[in-house]
Amino acid sequence: MIAKVSQAAFGSPLVTNVLRGQVAEAIIALALEPEWNWCSADYSGWDFERPDGLRLEVKQSAARQSWSTGKPSKPIFDVAARTGHWEGGTQWIAQVGRPAHIYVFAHHGIYADHADHRDPAQWAFYVVATRDLPDLKQAALSTISRFTEPVSISALADKVRITASQITNEGGV
Repeated sequence: MIAKVSQAAFGSPLVTNVLRGQVAEAIIALALEPEWNWCSADYSGWDFERPDGLRLEVKQSAARQSWSTGKPSKPIFDVAARTGHWEGGTQWIAQVGRPAHIYVFAHHGIYADHADHRDPAQWAFYVVATRDLPDLKQAALSTISRFTEPVSISALADKVRITASQITNEGGV
């Protein structure tokens, strides 16, 4: 049964929006583990954390959708501050803001027939310290690009490490 569900969910190159976030997180986990723990869960306030308390949130977007409309989807990411967050999936912490220290915006920009959301090499990653994000509910890729250059999966861990170092050196954790 698990194999059937996995094949239905992830057996095609284009993964539905509902599950593509998990694909992006799994790809990022390949780059960041074991330094970072992949801890995302239903309604979790962040997706990865380090033992020192630093937290990282993943947001993803893809040009080509499984429900294609005939034109590329606009890369827009939800970055709204929240009224609180769940810790451990059981405890609600009422705290306005963004609970992660770092955001990784994963963008799959290929719209051609060879687009495959499961291929780590087809993604571009934008790493931004939360403090640098503008006070917006949604940010377009063009907005995020003002703060950082895209990196490939092979350079992602180094970019996250540099950003994390800047935050910890400034006393951000």
